Amino acid sequence: MPAALAVFAHPDDIEFRAAGTLLRLREAGWEIHYWNLSSGNLGSTVMNARRTASVRRRESQEAAALLGATWHPPFANDLQLFYTDANLRRICAMVRRIQPSIVLTHPPLDYMEDHTISCRLTVTGTFARGIPNYRSNPDRRHTLKPVVLYHSAPHGLKGPLGEPYVPGCFVDTGALHAKKRAALLCHRSQKEWLDASQGMDSYLVALDEDARTLGRASGKFKAAETWTRHLHLGFGGMDEDPMRDVLKSRYIGNRSGRAVNPVTG
Repeated sequence: MPAALAVFAHPDDIEFRAAGTLLRLREAGWEIHYWNLSSGNLGSTVMNARRTASVRRRESQEAAALLGATWHPPFANDLQLFYTDANLRRICAMVRRIQPSIVLTHPPLDYMEDHTISCRLTVTGTFARGIPNYRSNPDRRHTLKPVVLYHSAPHGLKGPLGEPYVPGCFVDTGALHAKKRAALLCHRSQKEWLDASQGMDSYLVALDEDARTLGRASGKFKAAETWTRHLHLGFGGMDEDPMRDVLKSRYIGNRSGRAVNPVTG
C-alpha cells in the first residue's frame, strides 16, 4: 500500500495545512502518517509547559485517529527544534521505515522558525534516505525508492516578510472540510492560546477562511489546500507528481502562476 507522511512542527499544524489532502489520499487507498516534531509544550497561557505537552499529545492523537492516520510522537519541545545531526538522523529513520511515496511539510520559509526548521529537517532527512553511508537513528537500511516532497501554504497565506504566495497546485477539500474542521476541533486547548498570542479570534474561523480563500484562488473548488513540489533532484523523476496522478480531478495545477490574495482570494 502506498504511503504519505506529513511532517509538521506543532500539534494542529497538520489540521490547518494538510488534513484535507491526507483524507483525499486515504480515500484513494493510501496509508497516511501524522508526525508533529515538537510537543507544543509552550502553547498555553493558563497551563504549565509539562501539562500543556501532555494535553496537546492527547489532542493530536485524537485528531490523528479521527483522520485515520498513524500517529508518531514528537522528539522536541517548542522553540527547541534545531537543525542538528541528531534530529536529521531521526527524520531519516522515519522515512526509511515508512518508505512514503509522498512527504508533506511546511514551506521553506514561514512566519516562525519552528516551521522553517521542520521543513529543513524534513527535506534533508528525506534526501538522506538513500545514502548507504548515512546511519539513521534508529539504524535502518537505506532505500532508493522515489519520494516526492510537497510544501504547504505558509500560515497567513503570505511569506514571512509579507511577500505574495504562489502555490504550485490546488487540492479539492470541499467535501472533506467538515472532517478537517472536526480534527482541528480536537485541539481544544488551542482556542485560548491562538486568541491570546496571535489574535486569530477563532482558530476554526481562520481555518474556514483560508480554505475558502484557497478554493476561490483555484477558480474551481469551494475549499482547497495548496502545495508546491520540491525540486525533483534527489527525490524523484522530473515529471513525477503522484498527488496529481492519484487525486485526478480533485487536483489542478496553478498554470497561471497567480498569487493568492488572503483578502479576496
